[in-house]
Order: sequence, then structure tokens, then C-alpha cells
Amino acid sequence: AAAPKQSFDYAAAPTVVAPMPEIIAEERPDSEAFSNEDSASVKIAADEPVSTFSIDVDTASYAVVRSSLMAGQLPPRDAVRVEEMVNYFPYDYPAPDADNAPPFKPTVTVMQTPWNADTRLVHIALQGKMPALDDRPPLNLVFLIDTSGSMQDANKLPLLKQSFRLMLGQLRPEDKVAIVTYAGSAGQVLEPTPASERSTILAALERLEAGGSTDGQEGLRQAYSVAEGMADDGDVTRVILATDGDFNVGLSDPDALKDFIAEKRDSGTYLSVLGFGRGNLDDATMQALAQNGNGTAAYIDTLTEAQKVLVDQLSGALFPIADDVKIQVEFNPAAVAEYRLIGYETRALRREDFNNDKIDAGEIGAGHAVTAIYEITPVGSPAILNDPLRYQNGKAAEGSADEIGFLRLRYKQPGESKSRLIEQAIPNAVTAPGSEQQFGAAIAGFGQLLRGSDYLGDWGWDDAIDLANGALGEDRFGYRREAVSLMRLAQSLSRK
Repeated sequence: AAAPKQSFDYAAAPTVVAPMPEIIAEERPDSEAFSNEDSASVKIAADEPVSTFSIDVDTASYAVVRSSLMAGQLPPRDAVRVEEMVNYFPYDYPAPDADNAPPFKPTVTVMQTPWNADTRLVHIALQGKMPALDDRPPLNLVFLIDTSGSMQDANKLPLLKQSFRLMLGQLRPEDKVAIVTYAGSAGQVLEPTPASERSTILAALERLEAGGSTDGQEGLRQAYSVAEGMADDGDVTRVILATDGDFNVGLSDPDALKDFIAEKRDSGTYLSVLGFGRGNLDDATMQALAQNGNGTAAYIDTLTEAQKVLVDQLSGALFPIADDVKIQVEFNPAAVAEYRLIGYETRALRREDFNNDKIDAGEIGAGHAVTAIYEITPVGSPAILNDPLRYQNGKAAEGSADEIGFLRLRYKQPGESKSRLIEQAIPNAVTAPGSEQQFGAAIAGFGQLLRGSDYLGDWGWDDAIDLANGALGEDRFGYRREAVSLMRLAQSLSRK
């Protein structure tokens, strides 16, 4: 909304000053496109007892939400992916403690639902190992940088350069960096260079200028070609695509891009996508690339976010410890009447996909934490939403109700093609949640409020803020306090 005009008494002023002409910022067409699905519906456990999905460690959605709120606007509904908001934050979950243990440890907590006294939350946490720095394999990075005309804004190419400067300081001498750009035609502006030659890399970075249209496909082809030439046994090789997502020349259809990236991921090269700027952010294309390239997607809206993604969480962003991680929960109809998965709509898998090692799924990076939350309705609860059917006997499921369900996880060690299985039962016992579980639930509520969820009842902004404030924990970098400030801002904007 435009700021209210002020009235001045020029007659009372000692001098008469001509008013400055009104400056109107250039308006650009908003062509943003976000990848999302309708919120998952409530499932009847007796009819559909199995839920299967891929993990998601992307954080782009939370940063886009923050960018919108800081600009004085509620985010577009489709920009809100609840699981990405929850997984934006670091959590202090129990980590694997043995050298020969799986690369991540699952922890399941059954807790009271904040917004419904008659349901429960099943909080599933995965905590990845953090290997010692000396044990980290050499890293080969290909920066694939969009230098098209749409990248000229201050929060795009200039911020990108600043962000990569921060990242270079975290690399080791044995790591290597190459730079490929694309704008109308692709070109390699820096051959593979040891990270110790910092001045050479920075000089190539500083020479980049924005101009032209975006031929993203050709840039991807050349970046993968350079990456394959850099790869050695035991190294981690990754393409980092930095763009506003405006692929307006060449292959711009997300499905076609998906097929192209799927062919390339088998080479062992990972793909990460960093989004910059707003106005023409093509989130759908970014998601298609990251999800099918064995990589992650983040949105860099400030230098502080660059510090988080490319410095504080560099190991998790670049060094995979588990590939194609899938989660499957079988709910016990004797204990659970209904359930719903909160978020992960774009990561849903078919039941049979769980055991199919050819089906791609998300990766867990070194030290990464992953959270998934189900809301379940116990048998006999007044919160059951579905009436019994007329032509079925309506009898409760037989069997023991000592377990809520059974958790299965599949993952591959990096470089392997055969998955490994982790299994554990979920006891039917409600426990007092810790601050990590409470804060995750608060952010899940935050995301659902932004999406206008039908399942929150009278639970609102004040409740979400109180829950988050009571679970701030150590909050070393202030991310949780920032989230509370964003909740308060969203509350104010929702009253307009």
C-alpha cells in the first residue's frame, strides 16, 4: 500500500521549497512460479495404513516466506512448503554414536498436538553424522552462474558474488573450483583451479556482468561436462547453479529439465540450486532441478542467509552421507483411526516406490537434521473426522494397540546402487516433548497458518508465537528468534 501523503504548511515556513518530483520505481512483470500441491488430506488408517515419501532438506521456501514478509506482504500460498520451513532450522537431535552405525539416527516422539487436544503428533527426527574435517573428501565445485539480463539487480548477481566470496573462505587447498556462465550462450570463464588460488578465482568472479537472455540448458550441459572432467575416485563433485530461475531460452519445461537432470545424476555429480532475487523467481524449475539432481535448493535473499547456507552449514550442503533417503510409516489401525502428513506434498511416493532402488529420493548431508511430523487421531477420539461407512461392518481393527505404527527407512551409501534398511516400532506412549520437538511443531503451525489450513481450529498466531517463544533453546545464531519476529509480522499483515 502506498504511504499516506503528508500535509505541509508552506506559508509558515521561513523559505518556500519546491516539492521534489515523485519518484516511481520501475515496475517489472511478476512472473514467479512456485512448485506445490494441495495440503495432504486426512487418511483413514484402516483403508490406507501406509504412508511413503522422500525426505526434503531444501530450505528455499522459508527464505522466500521471509522475503515476502519483510517486504510487507503475506507470501503466496504455493510458496509455503511446510516441511522446508521446519527443516530450515538446526536441531539438537541424538546423533549416531558408533563408527559402524548407519550415517543417521532416527528418533521418534509421540506428543500432544498443540492445536487439538484430541489428536497426537508423531515427530520423526533424523540426525546425520558430522565427520571430522580431516576425514572430508576433496571437493570439486563447478559454479554455474546465470549472467542473463534479469540478474542485474543488487539482490541477484552482486549478492551472488558476495555470497561466493564467503564460501571460498571455507574451502581447503585440495578443493577445486571452476566457473561456467550462461546468458544466450554458455562459456567457461574459469578452468578447474585449486581453492588455494583465491585471488585467481575472485578475479574471474568479479569480471562477471549481467546481460542477454537465459540459455539454461546449454549452461547445464557444459557445467556437467566440466564436472565430469574434474571428478576423481573418492572426491565429491557438485554443480552449484546460481540463478533467479528465469530459463527463458532453450529447455524451459520443468518435465523436460527433470528428464535431462535425471540422466546426468547417474554420473555421480550432485546438483545444488541457489535462487537469487524476486519478481521472476521460477521456483518450479529450481525444484525440478534440485529434486532430480540428487541435490538441494536454497534461496539467498540476504548476505546473512548466504552465511548460513554457504558457511555455517557448508558441510551439510555439500557433503552427502546418505542418498535416496525414503521414509515409510505403517500405521496400526487398532491404535490409529486417522492420520495426515504435515507437508511433503511434493515429495509423496507410491507404496511400491519404497523398495524400488531406481526411484530417486532426497539426500542427507553431513550433520544435517531432517524432521517429519504426522498428526494422528487415536481410535475412539472425538476428533475423528470421517463417519463409518454404511455398507461395511464398522468394527474396530483387531490386534494389539501397544504400537502406533512401524517406521521403515531406506537409504544408499554415496556411490552405492543398493539401498539399506532401518526399521523400528513406534510405541503407543505420549511423552513430554523437548524444546526441539516443540519448536518444530510451532513452525509446522506457522506454515499451516500461512497456507490457511482447515485443521488448526481456533489455534492462531498468538498460540504459535507462545509455543515458539517457549522453545527457543540455545538458538546460537538467532534463527528461532527471527522466526518469532516473522510470526508477529505475519499476524499483523493478516489483519489488513
